[in-house]
Amino acid sequence: MAFSLFLLLVLMVPSSNAQWPPSPGYWPSTKFRSFSFDKGYRNLWGPSHQRSDHSALTIWLDSASGSGFKSVRSFRSGYFGASIKLQPGYTAGVITAFYLSNSEAHPGFHDEVDIEFLGTTFGKPYTLQTNVYIRGSGDGRIIGREMKFHLWFDPTKDFHHYAILWTPSQIIFLVDDVPIRRYTRKSDTTFPLRPMWIYGSIWDASSWATEDGKYKADYRYQPFVASYTNFKASGCTANAPRWCRQASVSPYWSGGLTREQVRAMQWVQTHHLVYDYCRDRHRDHSPTPECYWK
Repeated sequence: MAFSLFLLLVLMVPSSNAQWPPSPGYWPSTKFRSFSFDKGYRNLWGPSHQRSDHSALTIWLDSASGSGFKSVRSFRSGYFGASIKLQPGYTAGVITAFYLSNSEAHPGFHDEVDIEFLGTTFGKPYTLQTNVYIRGSGDGRIIGREMKFHLWFDPTKDFHHYAILWTPSQIIFLVDDVPIRRYTRKSDTTFPLRPMWIYGSIWDASSWATEDGKYKADYRYQPFVASYTNFKASGCTANAPRWCRQASVSPYWSGGLTREQVRAMQWVQTHHLVYDYCRDRHRDHSPTPECYWK
């Protein structure tokens, strides 16, 4: 009888490992100082669709406009993060983004590292898309390196921290300090090396954002709102001396991920990865030679 009761209690308790990633064992976001929006960013477009209370920022999209912001300084490496809360309900066609880019400095030939939330329809989860562009569309094509995830939580319920680590040797994407993707430098032609700025935006991407454009933005549900806070940017600015110390998301001096961080990343990619560009057999991988090195 006692054993049966014990077994019943075990079955009633949900397994955390089945729903949440194992602990990464290290919390890099706590190592970097937060700063207010008005201390590091400025409006880029859509000023009437942006509201700041110094520490936090709200931006929105409606039928008139979206909005975007940009960091005051450019960087050649660093840790860049923000806590973001998304809008629930129907958001198909709407992109909420936090990313690095030098598109204004190198139009048509730019580098970019993206965290993008692809809007969704009722009852379906948001998709978080990570992407890396090198030299933009300089060859007449935009060559994306997309990896897409469904998160293990509802990003509309509360703020969660999303971050990019960019060093001369690797790019690591993190969600609540859990590494979800690592992109390593295999060659100079497959890695962004020029200084970039930090951007955020909300805009209408109905042509492709939700199920390859099947569902469009529906302005009956406007405004579409995104909130940002807990901004972090720590690294080497474009004008910093060569000996500037690189940011890290690891306790190791080398910057390599710990065994616990790797295990957490593998768990996310096993349970929540929904698209990997290197595994897309319908794509031409000649412009993405790193796929052959995996």
